[in-house]
Formats: sequence, C-alpha cells, structure tokens
Amino acid sequence: MAADPRTSQVHERRAIWLLGLPTFGLALSITVVTTYLPLIAQEFTDSSIVVGVLIGSEGLLALALPLVVGTWSDQLKSPIGGRLPFLLVATPPLAISLALLGFAGSLVIALGLVWLFFAAYFVAYEPYRALYPDLVSDANAGKSQSVQAIWRGAATGLALVAGGLLFDLEPWIPFVVSAVVTAAVMFVFLHIMVRAPGRRWHEPEHPKPLGAAVRELRSLVEGRPGLQAYLAANALWEASLGALKTFVLLYVTVGLGIDVADAALIVGAAATFVLGGAVVSGILADRYGQLPVLRVTLIVYGFGLLIPAVTTATLPLALIAPLAAFGGGTLMTLPYALLMPHMPAGSHGALTGFYSLSRGIGTMLGPLLTGLAVQLLRGPFDGTEGYQAMWLVCGGTVLASLFFVRRMSAALRAAT
Repeated sequence: MAADPRTSQVHERRAIWLLGLPTFGLALSITVVTTYLPLIAQEFTDSSIVVGVLIGSEGLLALALPLVVGTWSDQLKSPIGGRLPFLLVATPPLAISLALLGFAGSLVIALGLVWLFFAAYFVAYEPYRALYPDLVSDANAGKSQSVQAIWRGAATGLALVAGGLLFDLEPWIPFVVSAVVTAAVMFVFLHIMVRAPGRRWHEPEHPKPLGAAVRELRSLVEGRPGLQAYLAANALWEASLGALKTFVLLYVTVGLGIDVADAALIVGAAATFVLGGAVVSGILADRYGQLPVLRVTLIVYGFGLLIPAVTTATLPLALIAPLAAFGGGTLMTLPYALLMPHMPAGSHGALTGFYSLSRGIGTMLGPLLTGLAVQLLRGPFDGTEGYQAMWLVCGGTVLASLFFVRRMSAALRAAT
C-alpha cells in the first residue's frame, strides 16, 4: 500500500529537524577548535604562519578522507544502514581529542591531537551529511539546509560567547565542555535514529567496490562543468570562512587590544546575524532561486569584508559587522543545497565527499594564506600587528568566487 503523502511530509519535517542535532555538536566542536586553539597556540608560537598550518591541517585531511569515507558509506550494508556506523565509531575519538586539546602544551602535541580530531570529524561528518539527500526530497533541500544552518548558527554563537567566557576562566574549560556536549548530542541522535520505527535506511542496490565508485564519481564530475565550477567556488567560500574563524579573535584581541571575554561577546553578537542570514537566505532562495540570491549576497558580502582592511574606526566596523555576519550565514546555508539536486541515486555519500573535498581545499588555503598575509603585511598594518590583513583574504576570496558562480549559471542554462 502506498504511503500517505501527508504522513511522509510529517516524517520528512521531523527528519529535517532531527538531522540538525549532529550539526549542532560538530559545529560546536569545530568552532571551539578553530577559534580558541589559535589563542592557546600563542603559548608556544608567535608565528601566524604556524597558526595557519595548525588549523589548515583540516584541509589536508579533507583532500582525500571525506571522499573515501563518503563513498564507503554508499557501499556499506549493516542493520542500521550505511551511514550511522561511521558516526558511532568516530564520536569517541573526536570527543577525547577535543578535550585533550585544551591541555596541549607544545606544537607537536597540538598538531597530533588536531589531526586526530579532524580525522574523526570527517569520518563522522561525511556519512552524516549524506543522510540529507537520503531522507530529504529535492523540493525541501533549501529548507533542510536553512534548518541545518540554524543549528550550526546556534552552536557557533554558543561556542563564541560561552567559549570566550569559559576560556577567560581557564583555557582548557571550553574544550572539555564542548567535548562532553558534542558526545552527548551525537549519542542522543544515534539513539533516536536507531530506535525510530520505520526509518528509511540507505542501502545500495548494486554495491560497487570502493575504487570503482571513486572512478565513477571522477567521470561524473569530469562530464559536468557546473560541478567543476562548484568545486572552485565552494573552495573559495570555505577559504574565506576558514580565514575568518581562525583569525577573527586574534584580530580583535591582539590587533584591537580587546580582552578575550569582551571579544567573545562582540563576535557572539555578530553570530546572531549569521543565524538570521541562514533563515532568510533559505526563504529567498526558495522564492528567487539559489544562484541569484547567492550572486547578490557575494557582491555585498565580499566588498563588506574589505572595509575592515582599510579602517579600524568603530562606527564603520559596527555597521559592517551585521552585514558580514548575514552574508556568512548565507554561505553556510546555500552551497550544499546547490549540490543536492545534482546527486544521482547511490552516489549521495560520494558527492558529499566531493563537497567536503572542495571545503578541504578552502579550509587548508584560507588559514595558510591569511597567516602569510599577516606575517608579510605587519609593516603596512603595524597598528593591528598585521592582523588587519586577514580581511584582504576574506573579502578577496569571496569576490573571486563570482567568476565561478557565472560559470555555474552558464552550465545550468546549457543543461536546461
């Protein structure tokens, strides 16, 4: 007997909100690492390049691991589907390495722990992200990503505000607290998913060897100019976000001379506009289309990010902060929604790995380029000890992505 469409819609709406739980935990953990580890790293290095390498190591792992894990989750068969076993295995090392990062006393220890953290993060993240096209229809892709961005924005704001206040008490506290919260959220999600009656698990109809699946994905991307343009554009967006997350607190605390607790409140207040951008951009994308909304946002957002590069005056920074945060919320919402309709059945995990490959390129280059810019431009930007240079990278990468967005639009027109 065919399923009642209304019942299916209710189940899908519930799934959309339930799928946000891991986003909350993972966003909380990675925000704590990328935001507060650079502050801890100041105890054993004064080089912005070393900080960029430390955080940019996320991107090195993302160049291969997500694609392998995502494709593997397409092929895996188990009583709880192909995705959830990866979350179950990855959560303990993720939480343990996160907690121990708060006590890292040397560069070698910090680098080892951060590699373990990011490896566990990608093992969990890729199969989890592939649950979206598994359980959510293309018609609700934009809505699902808006809801996910709400969860991510809430976690990011919590990490920035509460994390800063806790860091001011003892540097290790935000790492331990976020590890406990992340582990709890992940296991609650797994418990609900495993026990949910009638849960539609992803199972491969014709399982393929891992190598064959990867080759199939490569041929799929080679034949689609739109996906190639997406790879470059998303890498540039992630480079901007990665640079911002890694160096914004250093810019505020070291560059502007504001203490960590006050800086966390300032950045956390801006994060509320990230949440607004996530909600509104999804609504606008459903009405006007994802690419048109994204194109306008990129222009305003990109030029807005360049303003702090030319002034440290309070009024311009206060005016641009909400706009920049709103644009950041849009970039956290729409990119994956753009990709979801292009995912063939049976390749959700592989193309999610492709998405994270593009993210990895960006998250590697963003902190590295910013670290170099800060080091090289300390002379011209001596008033902020060079950290003002970060905005050149943040804004420049966003504006550069417009070239690839035009190519995506052209590919879409050619396909239709």
